[in-house]
Amino acid sequence: MDAVSTEADGLFELDGPPPTVVEPARATAPLAVRMRPRTLDEVVGQGHLLAPGAPLRRLVEGGAAASVLLYGPPGTGKTTVARLLASGSGGERHFVALSALSSGVKELRAVIDDARRRRDRSEQQTVLFIDEVHRFSKTQQDALLGAVEDRLVLLVAATTENPSFSVVSPLLSRSLVLQLQALTDDDVRALLRRAVTDQRGLAGAMELAGDAEDVLVRLAVGDARRALTALEAAADGVLGTGCGVIDVPAVERAVTEAAVRYDRQGDQHYDVISAFIKSIRGSDPDAALHYLARMLVAGEDPRFIARRLMVHASEDVGLADPTALQAATSAAQIVALVGLPECRLALAQATLHLATAPKSNAVIVAIDEAMADVRAGAVGAVPAHLRDGHYAGATALGNAVGYRYPHDVRDGVLAQQYPPDALVGKDYYRPTTHGAERTVADRVARLRRAVREHP
Repeated sequence: MDAVSTEADGLFELDGPPPTVVEPARATAPLAVRMRPRTLDEVVGQGHLLAPGAPLRRLVEGGAAASVLLYGPPGTGKTTVARLLASGSGGERHFVALSALSSGVKELRAVIDDARRRRDRSEQQTVLFIDEVHRFSKTQQDALLGAVEDRLVLLVAATTENPSFSVVSPLLSRSLVLQLQALTDDDVRALLRRAVTDQRGLAGAMELAGDAEDVLVRLAVGDARRALTALEAAADGVLGTGCGVIDVPAVERAVTEAAVRYDRQGDQHYDVISAFIKSIRGSDPDAALHYLARMLVAGEDPRFIARRLMVHASEDVGLADPTALQAATSAAQIVALVGLPECRLALAQATLHLATAPKSNAVIVAIDEAMADVRAGAVGAVPAHLRDGHYAGATALGNAVGYRYPHDVRDGVLAQQYPPDALVGKDYYRPTTHGAERTVADRVARLRRAVREHP
């Protein structure tokens, strides 16, 4: 098969001789391709990398000499950055793009052989952009090492996953790792407004209503390509009606999911998260998934959802299912390491785990009662035999005298006073008979009898 240009991504999938330099986007190209920044000044967002003196700006303006790993969510400009790096020395470099989804060692070697010929014939360096490099096997990544080491190719690799876990160490150590951040709402808004007025975009042929702009920003979730694709679809629908305004109904007709009425800073934000938690507490997994979907589609921060799941795991499940907190914590880690859209699966799994788990609020009741007693002054002195005895003079004060070491007895539990005098016999933790907590309840009862039985 000959080289195929995928205009939506601006990438080449190779199965044969490597392609020539990618040509400028044609007028028929998708809006996201046409609006791709041509200079650093057109790039929106990534201020931590593009500010004067920042690493990425120095690489582009100085003519990049180091290989780069670009790590960040979809639609944050990784392909754009690769192109700017290729043109950073006045367009003298040859730019080749591969997708890790469709390329293997054979295609890599073809690019490297062509890069060697270009260097020997005309001293032209090749910039090799590899999208989704985390999908390359170790063997495929190792095939790049020699060319990267000798700077036969300037590698610019993009990944949505943390390269520390997805890129082999030798390649990682030979590259500068730059993390791109999801675009802010203001960044996406600026891109939409530019696309409406710019000659490469809609050229002012129609107007974008303010509430429709809000919907597009919300649906984009920090992804520039997603925002521009939705704008183009909405504009195409309006163009056929003769109307000059892109409104919310036009956006809703154009995108595959309806614009959810959800204000991330308003009442709906609190109402939906409240309904989400109450559905989990009420053991309704279907309702919980509905509210999770509403939040995700509306662009809610997945970290916020993950935090609520971790709280809920202790507050409403507790020791009735000791694995619930582990599941929620694991989901939060996946949100941090992977991000959207893939982390939606971990959030859904944790939601279903918690919704279907047996419930107990014994943990929150116990800690709240204990804290209420402390605030009310029910503290008392620490029993002398429990105090620290590891300093000179401690024994003379009676500290640690009479302390009994539980591991000296066969069962590891012995009778001994642990709380202050005023709280002897006070029960804070009252396990339910739900799920695994039934076993815990029996054990707690036995422990209390053994510990409180004075010798």
